[in-house]
Amino acid sequence: MPFVEPVTLSSRGIALVPLALSHEEGLKAAAADGELWKLRITSVPEPHETRGYVESALQGREAGNRFAFAVTDEATGAVLGSTSYHDILPAVKRVEIGYTWYARRCQRTHVNTTCKLLMMSHAFDTLGCNVVGWRTDNFNHASQAAIERLGARKDGVIRGHAMRRDGTIRDTVMYSLRSGEWPEVKAQLLYLLDKPRSAKE
Repeated sequence: MPFVEPVTLSSRGIALVPLALSHEEGLKAAAADGELWKLRITSVPEPHETRGYVESALQGREAGNRFAFAVTDEATGAVLGSTSYHDILPAVKRVEIGYTWYARRCQRTHVNTTCKLLMMSHAFDTLGCNVVGWRTDNFNHASQAAIERLGARKDGVIRGHAMRRDGTIRDTVMYSLRSGEWPEVKAQLLYLLDKPRSAKE
């Protein structure tokens, strides 16, 4: 039995559904909103690479080390982006959250906070994880700020860790949140989602 089994997570009009080949066109449309594949510090697939992107995610699911979701509008089914559990380590009950991207129109809205709340709730409250981790490019300052707003702690930087799409080598910034820290973080995320949206998270 896989540590992360197929599940749909939903709240506040957002549904995370297991990524499937049927989401290919929706992912293309979401990525086209902002031409996100042109950002050198993200993993958004170019239009002609989208099917391979989904197939790779499904291979990771089969191997048990990644479980990808399509982020969708619950009412319409429109694909808004994608996110994943990855580097899944059942023996120590640890998952990381990453491969996350959203159409430009969804950025700086409640979508990311809602997705993180859903995924952390499932990881800690259902899967019984001890730790949830994140990693990001050292130049992706927006991602680092978003992770820190979640309440995660910076573990350190792995230098010369991974290749970017443009062939340069990146340093990777690592973050984590332990299960004992989750109740306070959960309360903060719910506060952010429930307060007036004049200042967008």
